[in-house]
Amino acid sequence: MSQDQKVDAPRAPESPGGWDVRSEELLADTALVREPAAWRGTAAETGAKPARRGGVDPVKALMHRHRKLCERAVDPLEIAAGLEAHGVTDRTAARFRHRDVFALAEEMYARVPRDEEERAAPVAPPSMGAAELPAGWALFALLPGAVCGLAAVGLDLSEGRARLAVGLGGVLAVAVALRVALRYGPLRSAHHVAPATHAWVCLLLAYALFGDGLLRAAVSGGPDGPWAPSTAAALGLCLAVAPAVWCVRLFSVGARGRLALSRGLTEFTASVRPLLLGVVALYLCALGALLVGAGAVYGAPASAGAGALGALLLLSRLLSSYGFTRAPLLMLAAAGAAEAVSLASVFAGRLPGCAWLAAPVEGAVRAWGSGVVPVVACGVAAGVLLLHSSRVLSRASAHADGAP
Repeated sequence: MSQDQKVDAPRAPESPGGWDVRSEELLADTALVREPAAWRGTAAETGAKPARRGGVDPVKALMHRHRKLCERAVDPLEIAAGLEAHGVTDRTAARFRHRDVFALAEEMYARVPRDEEERAAPVAPPSMGAAELPAGWALFALLPGAVCGLAAVGLDLSEGRARLAVGLGGVLAVAVALRVALRYGPLRSAHHVAPATHAWVCLLLAYALFGDGLLRAAVSGGPDGPWAPSTAAALGLCLAVAPAVWCVRLFSVGARGRLALSRGLTEFTASVRPLLLGVVALYLCALGALLVGAGAVYGAPASAGAGALGALLLLSRLLSSYGFTRAPLLMLAAAGAAEAVSLASVFAGRLPGCAWLAAPVEGAVRAWGSGVVPVVACGVAAGVLLLHSSRVLSRASAHADGAP
């Protein structure tokens, strides 16, 4: 049949299972879909006449729509993840007479023509979520904590201008170490992260270091002089970079393993969400222990606000490493703005007739301490990101090679 001819396709009947070609936009004008030349090679070379189908072939129409996905896939898992990213669910796959998206992807992968050498070569197993990481990435995660510990010792042993110089040098050294740990580890992001995200992170870290002391001084009528930074909170957060990196690696490998073993999107989602919650809980336990230990060294109670900030930073970076950067930016901005507004309201309450502006924050600080502001601001933002992560990171498309 020449390509210039148009054939009126017979109307596909409805099956007892409820499959209806008309209900799928993917199957529109299926009879007019021209099969690409690369997919007609076998019949053309052998001279055999292709078998005529009595009705519409829905899988062929789906393959035509996702032609590039099928041609570049190295295993059925990539096709399954790509279909899911385009909104194909197990329910949709049932209308294509397959039990789930994975089975549909296997047929699509098997029907894509390949060279004889490619057919003979064994299919490479999934990479288990491991983009190539440099050797020693687990040790790089220890750098921020080690550098911050040295800077804290230097601050304790110095005075006057030397103390200020040591503090500034320590901040720069910790920033470099943190960049190395993030860039050469599982938390690296190959996607563009907006400069505003880095700005809000810096603001939140600055508040964790100086905010609580300034807020206490402001509520008591000051500040009357310089206030001490929260060295224990800074040390605990820097030490927590290592468990954050290791926990994210655990989640990445575990999710890819479940993707290889799952036989349906529902099954995969049900197995990944507990893994995500378990990894976050493991990190929070490690963070809490490090904050308690750092507080014991400096004779200060563990900072609950630093714990909430650590959870927010972990979830933000985790989502960014998978390409989801908008939600972290919004939540970081919301938390940073809440802390800034809370601190500013206390000073604004000193203006004539504006005491009501400071009343909520002053009442909360007197009742629960200055740490209540970062706990509420960062805790709520972290909770929102956890819910968002459980939704987007439980998709197979998030863990496929080359996923957005």
